[in-house]
Amino acid sequence: MTESKSIIKSRRIYPLKELTKDGIDSNPFMQFTRWFDELLKTDFINPNAMILATSSKTGIPSVRTVLLKKFDDNGFVFYTNYESRKARDLFANPNAEILFLWLELERQVRISGTVEKASEKESKDYFHTRPTDSQIGAWASKQSSVIPNREFLEKKYKEFSEKFKNGTIPLPPFWGGFRLIPKEFEFWQGRESRLHDRICYRKNNDEWEIVRLSP
Repeated sequence: MTESKSIIKSRRIYPLKELTKDGIDSNPFMQFTRWFDELLKTDFINPNAMILATSSKTGIPSVRTVLLKKFDDNGFVFYTNYESRKARDLFANPNAEILFLWLELERQVRISGTVEKASEKESKDYFHTRPTDSQIGAWASKQSSVIPNREFLEKKYKEFSEKFKNGTIPLPPFWGGFRLIPKEFEFWQGRESRLHDRICYRKNNDEWEIVRLSP
């Protein structure tokens, strides 16, 4: 196997900021909000993109990028097809983890916890804020299923476009939200000499314990 010297020699220095226990908020949701607000002041593309890791009932892992659509003290919400692989994983094993990687600020946030379905009202309210083509796409795509070709998908899209052309597009019964309820947050700030700052919040009953982790 050919060794990639360009990867081996790839190095990055992290001189921008520091992260200390004295300088963070005692509430991890507020600390996340603080960092997210700073990110929104940059030119970062898709600041709400997050990596979602799930596992099947038998422990087979799966990871993909999804979009965060809401967060508050109740958790972090994203939407998907309930028949997709990610949804099947979450119904079988509700333990999951999300990861935000914000290289422009040399930061990373890892959040782990358990997932529950969003209410039908919450899913319906969000669904009707989506562009019309995205609403039709939700009906047309049986997410994660095998299809013969691109034309098959486009034909389905045209069929549902015709079906819903004269009225409000209903929420598909197989589509909606999930909410990740955190049990642990880890805030990572890049530092010099690979001595990165890692501050972890761990839920202990109704309180958040804050610890520093070795890089």
